[in-house]
Amino acid sequence: MESEKNQSVPLQDQVLINYIESHMTMEHPNQEIPEAGVRNLISLRDEVASFERLMMYYECAMSEVRTKLEVLNKELTHVNKRNPFESIKSRIKSPSSIYDKLARKGLDFSVENISSHLNDVAGIRVICSFIDDIYMLRDCLVQQDDVTLLEEKDYIKNPKDNGYRSLHLILEIPIFLTNEKRFMRVEVQFRTIAMDFWASLEHQLKYKKNIPNSEAISEELEYSAELIHQLDKRMIQIRDKINGSDL
Repeated sequence: MESEKNQSVPLQDQVLINYIESHMTMEHPNQEIPEAGVRNLISLRDEVASFERLMMYYECAMSEVRTKLEVLNKELTHVNKRNPFESIKSRIKSPSSIYDKLARKGLDFSVENISSHLNDVAGIRVICSFIDDIYMLRDCLVQQDDVTLLEEKDYIKNPKDNGYRSLHLILEIPIFLTNEKRFMRVEVQFRTIAMDFWASLEHQLKYKKNIPNSEAISEELEYSAELIHQLDKRMIQIRDKINGSDL
C-alpha cells in the first residue's frame, strides 16, 4: 500500500518527480540535472498547469449547457405535465482519449491543439422519451442568444451505415471568469431511450475480439436498429392517441 504522502502528490508534482527519476540513476544519486533538463522541467510543469486550466474551462462550459437543459426540462415539465428528457449525463474526455484522438489527426498532444482541433472534449448526452422531444429541445437550446451552433449531424434522419441513430450538436458558449470571457465548445448528443439501448449494446459488442460471423452480426445489429426506430415512431403515435383521448 502506498504511503499517504505519495497518494496526495498533485499531478504536476508527480509528473516532475517522474521526470527527475528518469534522469537520475541509482549509481549517481547526487547527479545534477543538466541545464537543458531544467528547462524541460519548467516547460513540462507549465504545460501540465495549462492543461488542467483548460480542462477547468471545459468543465465550466459543460456545467453551463447542462444547466440550460435542466432549466428547459423544468419549464417544459411544468407546461406539458411530462418531462422531455429522462436523464442527462456529462463527461470530460480523459487525457488518454484526448491523446488518442489528436494522434489519429496526426497532431501532437498540446493545449493549443486540444483547444483548436477537438470539439468533443466536453460532452453531454441527453436521453429523451420521444423523437420529437429531441428536436424540440434542440430548437429551444440553439435559439438562446448566448448559444452558437457550430455543427450539426443528424444521424436520426440519416443513420450511420451500422444503424446508429442520434442527433449531435457542437455548441459554442461563453463562460465568465474573474477577468475574462472565454468561448468554449461542447458536444451535445440527443437520443431516445431505445436509441441509447441499442448504442450501448452495439458499443459493447464492437469491442469484443474474435467474434465469429461478425458480418452477419453487423447485419443483425443494423436490422435491430431499424426495428428500434420503428418502435420509436410507434410510441409517438400511441402517446398522441392517449393525449387525444384526454381532450
